Amino acid sequence: MRRKGIIALVLAAATMLAGAGRATADGKSHHRDTGRTHAVFVQTNKPRSAGGNTIRVFKRAGNGRLSAAGEFKTGGNGGAVAGAPTDALASQGSLVHDGRLLFAVNAGSNTITLFRVHGTKLRRLQVTRSGGLLPVSVAVHHGLVYVLNAGGDGAVQGFRLKHDRLHRIAGANRSLHLGNPARPSFVLSPAQVGVDPLGRFVLVTTKTNNTVLAFRVGHGGRLAKRPVSTRDSNGPFAFTFDTRRTLLLVGVTTNTLTRHRLERRGSLRQIGAPVPNGQQASCWIQRVGNFYYVSNTGSSTVSSYRVEHGRLVLLNGRAAAIPGGGTIDMTASGRFLYVQNATAGNVQGYAVNDDGSLRLVTTVTGLPRFANGIGMEGIAAS
Repeated sequence: MRRKGIIALVLAAATMLAGAGRATADGKSHHRDTGRTHAVFVQTNKPRSAGGNTIRVFKRAGNGRLSAAGEFKTGGNGGAVAGAPTDALASQGSLVHDGRLLFAVNAGSNTITLFRVHGTKLRRLQVTRSGGLLPVSVAVHHGLVYVLNAGGDGAVQGFRLKHDRLHRIAGANRSLHLGNPARPSFVLSPAQVGVDPLGRFVLVTTKTNNTVLAFRVGHGGRLAKRPVSTRDSNGPFAFTFDTRRTLLLVGVTTNTLTRHRLERRGSLRQIGAPVPNGQQASCWIQRVGNFYYVSNTGSSTVSSYRVEHGRLVLLNGRAAAIPGGGTIDMTASGRFLYVQNATAGNVQGYAVNDDGSLRLVTTVTGLPRFANGIGMEGIAAS
């Protein structure tokens, strides 16, 4: 009887642990909502004339629905590249949530803002210079933060995060030598900065320059003086990693998604042919579990993909269609995908079904609409 009792207790404990969280391919455990407050953060990117940049916060309910929960000033100004069709910053990662911190770019004042996140409340901790002109993207990895500045020659600036403060790293400001004006055009501005999961390289995509640059990360977060450059004729825009050594890269020129292996020296080796989605102006990518979603701002749609046995597969070129939207950036919270629609001035939330299909569950309106070359951009979630 005693042995049976012990076995029963072990089984009960195992059941409780299994129900508390679910491990997914992204290496994270998506826990059920057990009292924790989840939120979606939207960057308004408002210029100085409109009161400056702010972060709108929305509380996420267990069913995915969003409700307004406040607005917080970044202490900086929004900005824009020249000639953007619907997306003022023409980038991915302009607003990044990492643990209890939120990082926002202020493209119009060449600064970045660091917030502490308390559920749906934000406390501004720091506003600091970005290390260049027109910051558009941020990457965070194990206490290291890298900012992509799109203006002029373009530059990556590295910071060390210590005691909730950003400290500039000597030897971590690297020019991209783009030769652009202070306010570059949409097609010439770099699109994203990111760090590979192993922390070996800082990657930068340069769109119609058709290159992906990889700076090796050295001691203390310093960067190699010269990057390894890989040509990519698809117009590399946004990327995400599907394993620790392979990444998926969106091609804005060809409206494709391509899988690559990041080699030991920093070059990219293409795995299979690019997979087109039949849409227009494919730019951003977001992972939810085993599925990957690409937003196509030209056709205002979202496409869905999956990696099956090492092969990239298109599931649905039009997994979601947003009327009058102008879909741009995306984020995920639990099993929900949230899409920022600049032209419509809204955010739509979708439940991700077991087969990767999307079901609309919420729409929030009243956000800044894209007009006269500027509008909201940047979305993140807890």
